[in-house]
Amino acid sequence: MSEILQVNNSDSGFITANVSNSHNDTVAFEIKFAKDLTISQLKSKLEILTGGNAGTMKVELYKGDNFVTTLSDNDAKLGFYINSDGMRLHVIDNFANFTFDTETVEKFELTNDQYEQRTDSVRNFLKQNRLGKYNEEERQQMEIKRREQAEEIQRRADLCVVGSRCQVSVSGNPTRRGTVMYNGQLEGKNGIYIGVQYDEPLGKNNGSVDGKSYFICQPNYGGFVSPLSVEVGDFPAETFDLDDEL
Repeated sequence: MSEILQVNNSDSGFITANVSNSHNDTVAFEIKFAKDLTISQLKSKLEILTGGNAGTMKVELYKGDNFVTTLSDNDAKLGFYINSDGMRLHVIDNFANFTFDTETVEKFELTNDQYEQRTDSVRNFLKQNRLGKYNEEERQQMEIKRREQAEEIQRRADLCVVGSRCQVSVSGNPTRRGTVMYNGQLEGKNGIYIGVQYDEPLGKNNGSVDGKSYFICQPNYGGFVSPLSVEVGDFPAETFDLDDEL
């Protein structure tokens, strides 16, 4: 299975996600879903949003334009696959495609004011349920969290002076020690990255990413991580004496 996103940045029982589909370019932004929804229940909701068939649709998870995984287990909870806001659910299905003789059909059009007054519209549904852009309080809270996280990333990055000793802690990996070798952006990627030369061959590269070199080290001794994963301090290289092993 592709990577499953497990970033827990909220204690809320809900996540907000954008929803796209394979039928057209329409995207529903910041739709709120409960984390304890099963994927089967999620598909029923996506059926209403996209017009797809809950029984036949395939749902893929994206971070921006990058594919993460397919939500293939109908009995699994949504929170198993995604536990953070801002992801995109992409619905793939054989959407019904009806053809009409539009020349003989009188068009039904509404002005913006008329549409605003309707109680059976998507806009009214979003307003009544305080979803998406109509939940101003939630939008403000999300903006505050994004700003606080950006400030914390910058603060931690300022501590990562090139040449400093550090300790790197990334979920799912052992704690590693090394030396800061790079602090800045990577070509084609967003955000600040800290390049580290590890004391042991526990990295993923030689200081290069996508063919561009940011520092030089032996293969598998280099890595690039978020400043939030780096702790700068007096971390001497660890020594392993095999004579002490029983």
